[in-house]
Amino acid sequence: MKKLVRIPKPSSEFKGHLSQEKPGFWRHGAKEETSPQAVLPDFRPLDKESYEPLYAQIQAQLREHIRSGRLGVNELLPGESELSRIFGVSRMTSRQALQELTNDGLTYRERGRGTFVSPQKVEKHIAHLQGFSAEMRLLGLRASTQVLAVGLVPASEAIARELAVPPGSNVLHLQRVRSANDEPIVIEDVWVPHLRFPGIEKIDFSKKSLYESFRERYGIKIGSAREVIEARGATRQEAQLLSVAVKSSLLVVSRTLLDADARPIETAHSLYRGDRYRAVLSIPAVDPFPYEVKQFGLEQESNRRALPI
Repeated sequence: MKKLVRIPKPSSEFKGHLSQEKPGFWRHGAKEETSPQAVLPDFRPLDKESYEPLYAQIQAQLREHIRSGRLGVNELLPGESELSRIFGVSRMTSRQALQELTNDGLTYRERGRGTFVSPQKVEKHIAHLQGFSAEMRLLGLRASTQVLAVGLVPASEAIARELAVPPGSNVLHLQRVRSANDEPIVIEDVWVPHLRFPGIEKIDFSKKSLYESFRERYGIKIGSAREVIEARGATRQEAQLLSVAVKSSLLVVSRTLLDADARPIETAHSLYRGDRYRAVLSIPAVDPFPYEVKQFGLEQESNRRALPI
């Protein structure tokens, strides 16, 4: 004889269930909260006969959708289980594909929510001498500036040494937050020798580029720059100005700008957001043969021969 089991009615204390009338919402008591919805672009079947690993093929398709804009900034990517269902692979394979995208800076992860598309990183080409405004124009971004401080101050010993002026002499100190499309990107502290640039403290640097002022107002030809790049965490004040968390990674660039006659015209200390900026450097190949010839005392010949190791 079959035993009948009584199914209890739902308890009135139960507060949460999926809303049937509004898919995509989670009903919590009388409050409804939107849950993030993953974007599902068109995917191609994987080539399981290929030498390319399956996770790399998934990663390549996701990367293509991100760079084409089909997966937009801050949009949720399909999760591990969804990708496994779409491509017919294990969750470990899907997890590796998502992790590689995060490692490359194309996505970011939020605990309990998923993987999202990161904003595009701004590239700083170290070998190219350009001001922030010019760099943003080339990238199709709108540059804006908030001036935090501007005025004449006595040069400290360190600043005087970089600018080749006597300690205590007047220099312009300009502190700004530079933004791209209204998102803060970098805090700049700049010092300029006042003797070479009289009246520079009167320029409105919230609207005018410093490098353009050098060229147009003072007839300066920019020659070269010395730069030192380091990394560190953001202080509380820096984090507030850049809209990031305390101890977030910063790219610290210290630069001294020289004119065409190799005389210093500016020294600067810039703090770039590590999550929105990356440094790019093109390094030419150098033929080591002349150096090796000198090291080993060999005659340079038209037909090169192997050198001892």
